[in-house]
Amino acid sequence: MPNKYEVAAYYFPQWHADPQNEAARGKGWSEWESMKTAIPRFPGHQQPKIPLWGCIDEADPTVSAMQIDAAADHGIDVFLYDWYWDMGPGTSGGGLEGSATKALPTGPFLQLALEKGFLAAPNRNRLKFALMWANHQPVGRPRFDVMTDYIIDHYLHEPNYWTVNGGLYFSIYELHTLIDGLGGLAETLSALNAFRHKVKEAGLPPLHINAMEWGLGQVQGRSHAELIAYFNFDSVTSYVWLHNIFPEDFPAADYEKHAQRAPALWAELAGKCSGAPYFPNVTMGWDPSPRVPAHVPYERGGYPITPILTDNKPELFEKYLRESKHFIDENKIVPRIITLYAWNEWTEGGYLEPDTVHGMAYLEAIKNVFRSA
Repeated sequence: MPNKYEVAAYYFPQWHADPQNEAARGKGWSEWESMKTAIPRFPGHQQPKIPLWGCIDEADPTVSAMQIDAAADHGIDVFLYDWYWDMGPGTSGGGLEGSATKALPTGPFLQLALEKGFLAAPNRNRLKFALMWANHQPVGRPRFDVMTDYIIDHYLHEPNYWTVNGGLYFSIYELHTLIDGLGGLAETLSALNAFRHKVKEAGLPPLHINAMEWGLGQVQGRSHAELIAYFNFDSVTSYVWLHNIFPEDFPAADYEKHAQRAPALWAELAGKCSGAPYFPNVTMGWDPSPRVPAHVPYERGGYPITPILTDNKPELFEKYLRESKHFIDENKIVPRIITLYAWNEWTEGGYLEPDTVHGMAYLEAIKNVFRSA
């Protein structure tokens, strides 16, 4: 029987050699380099974390095939690719590990994991995929139009592109940054409507535009509900708990103490997003310390020197997966979608891929909750 819930995991694609990163950081660079140099920041801190599969190259279709099988076998239905446009290194990974040193070309960034890896994998149809536009920098209207042409041409025609309620799912990370780049609310609405129209003219299903509540909350003077109605957003979700639930303890913050606030957060956000369904997010962990060079003291400050979630055992992750399922059922949220942070945010401590400590246990937790439904 088909699974009545859909589980979508965010996928961070900086684990391959991207030409823009290589131009700034050297031949062959990927974010695995940051993982290799991670150090413990307090007694009992588990760093460096070591991937069970090694430092894989996600732009290799055989590697993507392995990821797809592991995800599909354990209850994940969708990879939501963090997708970048007109950005250089230092803006996606954040942190203090370095920044661009040369002028870089505009266009897609970190797209090879999807285009050369996932879409070329022989088993690609076992998973759906969609884009979560990680728009950390403003983009003006001419570049926005070029970007949407690229998205239509390269992704939306693919047979396993994810549809939600019959619409092609496209998520926007920072609404406030989108508005800044396009010049205002009316200009942003015009750009989004133009994107919708181009998709229709291409003979495709309509767009399903999802808004990250993180971006909704940064637009001054407008409520979530007002923005959802104005831009005709189809749904809302979150990326990670830390956007809303910030631990007071430092540097170590207990995962259970943090996670137990999630159900109330889901209810609060669902109330703010009246008029569009809110899909709850479950966060596996948080530890951005690998993005801080080893010689830099880990003293409370801005990102990436933040509290680190500790003791995020797989059984606790499973507990909050069950809570998310209960939240959906109790609130009759349709469609039944849960987003997960994250498939492979290794340098932020949110990953479902197996490591040498827990093996496949986080993936087994997903399977226990959703494949037995």
